[in-house]
Amino acid sequence: MKIGFYNEFLPCILKADGVVDISDAVSQYKISSPQHYMERIIVNFDSLKSKLADLESTGTVIPMDKVKLCAPLPRPGKILCGNGNYMEGVQITPVRPLKTFFKSPEAIIGPGATVVLPAFHPVIFNHEAELGVVIGKEGHNLSESEALSIVFGYTTAVDVSARAPEEDEASLPGDYGKSFDTFLPIGPAITTADEISDPNDLDVKYWVNEELRQTYNTSDMEHSIAYMIATLSHVMTLKPGDLILAGTNHGNLGPLQDGDFAEIEIEKVGRSTQHVVDGLKRTWDPHALRAPKLNAERREGMKSQPNNGTWPFQPKGG
Repeated sequence: MKIGFYNEFLPCILKADGVVDISDAVSQYKISSPQHYMERIIVNFDSLKSKLADLESTGTVIPMDKVKLCAPLPRPGKILCGNGNYMEGVQITPVRPLKTFFKSPEAIIGPGATVVLPAFHPVIFNHEAELGVVIGKEGHNLSESEALSIVFGYTTAVDVSARAPEEDEASLPGDYGKSFDTFLPIGPAITTADEISDPNDLDVKYWVNEELRQTYNTSDMEHSIAYMIATLSHVMTLKPGDLILAGTNHGNLGPLQDGDFAEIEIEKVGRSTQHVVDGLKRTWDPHALRAPKLNAERREGMKSQPNNGTWPFQPKGG
């Protein structure tokens, strides 16, 4: 089942040909904000599932051209992102430490919305197509075997990234090159976890102006979804509605620039689009993509680097 919002954050089930409104079925959970509304639907989903399944089968479908989809998680309490987290085809034993970072909730936009490039002057604005993991239950100090049990579902995500300032340009007041407003398109909905048998075996594709750029499988992930969730849960309590981005394979990363139309598709999860606007009309070569060979060479170079492991599951040396 694919759960989301449409129009003025009305809750719905997304189908291939449109949406089914579920407002009446979940009206008791509507409170102060769309984010809290979705969180309460997530928390109570087990008791709602049968009713929603009936609506999915028998409810009136509103055609897609009559609706505007919204971000299914309008403002997550936490957005935790994998820093790289892909092997780029080169396995290292023991695996490299897991690295993650926070991304601003204000970066969220929904399907068909616009990424607005800021006046900041980076070397380049990149796209990073990623699998998004939506937490469904509170989790703290989880084992790896327990971790997937707290997942509500999955969505597509694009981690838009401003790469360092140009030479002689002032730096940002922190590590915020991924946290500008509009720098996290997600959607089109949340695909519930029961539809995804293995989140570490999904094809991810990303197009810009109908030209395929990124194409990889989540099996290349260095640290699995379960490992990421478990590890993070030993640092902070994960809550329903939190969002974890799994990282990206950097092969064929390219620029985003004014006028671009981009699309992300993740197998079984869904397909979503974004527009790009830049008031400064900056340009980069759209075919100057990051070569997978260079990423593999970078990974090869890591084999000799010190590795203190990742607390608490991966001690030094593996």
